Amino acid sequence: MTKENLILLADAYKYSHHKLYIPGTEYIYSYLESRGGKFDETVFYGLQYFLKEYLAGIVFTKEKLDEAETMLTEVFGRKDVFDRSRFEYIIEKHGGKLPIRIKAVPEGTVVPVRNVLMTIENTDPECFWLTNFLETLLMQVWYPCTVASVSREIKKIVKKYYDETASAAAYAGIDFVLNDFGFRGASSVESAGIGGSAHLVSFSGSDTIPGSMFAKRYYGAPTAPGLSIPATEHSVVTLLGEKGELDIFKHILDTYPTGTIACVSDSYNIFRACEEYWGTELKEKILKRDGTLVIRPDSGDPVQTLLRIFTILMEKFGYTTNEKGFKVLPPQVRVIQGDGISYSSIPGIFEALKQAGISAENLVLGMGGALLQRVNRDTQEFALKCAYAVVNGQPIDVQKMPVEMDANGQLRTSFKKSKAGKLALIKENGEFKTVAASTQATNLLQTVFENGEVVRTYTFEEIRKAATL
Repeated sequence: MTKENLILLADAYKYSHHKLYIPGTEYIYSYLESRGGKFDETVFYGLQYFLKEYLAGIVFTKEKLDEAETMLTEVFGRKDVFDRSRFEYIIEKHGGKLPIRIKAVPEGTVVPVRNVLMTIENTDPECFWLTNFLETLLMQVWYPCTVASVSREIKKIVKKYYDETASAAAYAGIDFVLNDFGFRGASSVESAGIGGSAHLVSFSGSDTIPGSMFAKRYYGAPTAPGLSIPATEHSVVTLLGEKGELDIFKHILDTYPTGTIACVSDSYNIFRACEEYWGTELKEKILKRDGTLVIRPDSGDPVQTLLRIFTILMEKFGYTTNEKGFKVLPPQVRVIQGDGISYSSIPGIFEALKQAGISAENLVLGMGGALLQRVNRDTQEFALKCAYAVVNGQPIDVQKMPVEMDANGQLRTSFKKSKAGKLALIKENGEFKTVAASTQATNLLQTVFENGEVVRTYTFEEIRKAATL
């Protein structure tokens, strides 16, 4: 269990809501959705981590309550906002466990935007305030969902260019085309773990070890789902200076005479490295290896740099033409581009290779900050809103419907319009639809958490299978 105090993991203003909800409020029911955004569909992933790490078991204790009371008195500068008795009730009545029910679509499910993904409701009428008190924490599921969605969208691009240019045999390595280089660019170790594991829903290449740790710890992955290879960095290659670069390259090949190894080669002159060192001095050594040398440029315009590198390598090492008519380097030589890689730059890179007659199977990618850090809640427009309540025994469908002005000064209904009533997610003629919970169709939202216990879990393998293209 986390060492964090759940009582303090909410936006400060929420501690006033127990007084601000209208008297007689008994139940609050809220739902999570992606209201739109960059992609038309979202991979639902990551809730299980938050449930296991923060919500399961005894989360409220007297010691944590004492800590929270001190902190919140300081935050508000007054004692009449935080109501200790609300939490004492949960400790005494429920043993410190949360009287909450959470339903969610199975993790790994790919759901079109503007559909319900999760619902949360209190199970004890005295704890009506608790539902949206948990919004701050549970909303953070936007992050793994968004990273998983970005990776999957990139896999669509990769698959498109493999379908157009790659040989049938190359598909065996498609899960390693996009590699996670994002650990150092993530905002925290926790972010690297959450986001790194989200990437692994669609790909298997990763240098972010916390991603594999999270997948094993929270999703039962039997072995690390993120795999890597020996590789250099500039501190390795530049130790003997520019004149010693060739000796460093020889040492690298001698150190790992078999298997796949990657070597950054732009420390001085990437084109000389490819033409004179790898392609001439070390050519025979490379071609005799039982394994693959992956050459890594790390500067310059990705498209122009790669086109010249592939021209040099194919002149030096030769190439074959696959069944789709595209050039393929010998299996002992490949290239990885890890600089300037993002969702927006990848199509242009593969398209340029295609236009040059070069198969996509020659190239793999490394993606860092753009994978784990260049996303936010608005990438997929995540929101958690109240849709239903019970006040003085009366059920109420709850909805927001903002009127806003567009850029031309015309009034319109905002895209932030929320859904009303208790909700269900169904599949009708193969399409997802959000409907009233009273429907007779099978509700795809499953109870995953109830009264302090995680009641339904998903394995990492199940999630990968569900998200498969």
